Order: sequence, then C-alpha cells, then structure tokens
Amino acid sequence: MYYDGLSISDIKQNSEELDKTLQREINLAKNIQSKLLNGTTPKLDKGEVIGSSLPARLIGGDYYDFYPLVNGKIRIVIGDVMGKGIPAAMLMILTRGAFRTAAESMTSPGATLTAMNQALYKDLRTLKSFVTLFCADWDPETEVLTYANAGHNMPLYINGKDRMVKELPKVSGIMVGGLPNQVYKEGMITLSNNDTVFFYTDGIIEAQNNDGEQYQLERLMKTLVENQDSAVGEIEKSVIDSVHTFTDGAAQKDDITMVVLKLICEKSNITSLNSPVISD
Repeated sequence: MYYDGLSISDIKQNSEELDKTLQREINLAKNIQSKLLNGTTPKLDKGEVIGSSLPARLIGGDYYDFYPLVNGKIRIVIGDVMGKGIPAAMLMILTRGAFRTAAESMTSPGATLTAMNQALYKDLRTLKSFVTLFCADWDPETEVLTYANAGHNMPLYINGKDRMVKELPKVSGIMVGGLPNQVYKEGMITLSNNDTVFFYTDGIIEAQNNDGEQYQLERLMKTLVENQDSAVGEIEKSVIDSVHTFTDGAAQKDDITMVVLKLICEKSNITSLNSPVISD
C-alpha cells in the first residue's frame, strides 16, 4: 500500500529517523541546560552555598543561579517557569539571560526583579506564561541577607541556636510577567553562626506518593531541623532522600530545585548531587 508515493515501510523508516533526530535534539537541549545550571559553585567567606535541580522530564523549567557581586557579596536567584518540558526550558533560558543582565547593573534584589520583569513582560504575555522568582543578596561582611520576592515560595530560615525553622519575614510581589512596571519591595534578615536559609520550588512540597498524598511543608521543615548541623551538601542530600523515601517510586510530576545557604565559621567538605540534571 502506498500513500503519496511512499510505501508503509518508507513512512515507518522516515518516522524512526525523525524520532532519532528529535531525541538527539532533546539530549542536546538537556546538555545545554545542565551546563548552564551546573555552573561553578561560589566559595563564600563566612559560609557555604550549594544548589541543585532535578527536572520531572529530561529538561525542566526550574532555575537557580549565583552571581558574584563586589566585596565578596553574592546574588542568589531561584525560580519556577510555568509549565514543564521543552517550552518551560526555553523560557528558563530567557529568564537566565534576563537575570545575568540585570544582576550586572542593578544594585539590589528588588531592582533586579524590577528589571527582569521589564525585560520579560512582553514576551511572557505573548506566550501567556509567567515566572515566579526569589532573589537575595548575601553580604558576608555584615551577615545580612537582603531579598525580594516575585510570587515565589518564601525560603525557610533555620535558626542555628534555638533549632527552630520558619519562613523568612514575608515580602510580597507579583510574579514576573504578571503586570508591567512593578516595583519589588525588599526584606532583610541578619544571620548568626550556623543559621541556614533554604530556597526551594514547590516541586518539593507538592511531590506525591502512590496514594496521591503530598510531601508538604511540615515534612520538609522536620527534615531540615533534623539535618541542620550538617554541611550544605548533606542538607541538600537529606531533602532529596526524604522526598524519594516518601514518594516510594511514584513518578516525579514537577521539577525539584533548591539552594542551601549556611553561615558557618569553619568550612566543611561539600557533598552534593554533582549534577542538577538526572542522567539517563
């Protein structure tokens, strides 16, 4: 049997070749995203920081980044692009470019989010999408973390002295791409020795087991308190292990991303997930 001059075997062969080409391109996109996300982890005075991302598919839309500032300061950002897979990954690349450009010229987290919203708003509206972002500046000299929020989860603060965990003092702001001409307010907190700040995306607390139950914020807080004396890499690993134990083999439905910042006088060896993207 023939269709438009092609036999069924020809059509099948063409389809297989197309599938192979598509798979090669997806793998290339995965490698590009991995290299962009898995950049150099910055070395900090008076602290440690680490980040990782585990996409629900081969490539994802979650994003984190570090940008060195003057006098040993560092700008941290974490974000979640609406959607999953290749479309979200493409928007993540746009978001990364906007952050790098804004971080180079803006003097604060709030100004950075304002500049990113101005740069991305029209494109995100055209695509009917948005990005939630949380941006923070860590100053090891003053031990102050200054931050601004664009519709993202508030990071968790683990007090090293009283062993309590709670959200950072709240600041509100609309997601990037939500409305034009936004001005993002800032909050700040002074950290003490052994304090930890845990930035995350909702793929952690919304992870589901085979019964459809969610991991939830309370379980995350308990895991962080139990492991707060560890180095940042071990804290990161403990959260991933806890989520995997809870989900017990259930399919991952959303990207999982985190950044761990800890103020500590004596540096410890960092162990991590090595790569933010799951390998085949």
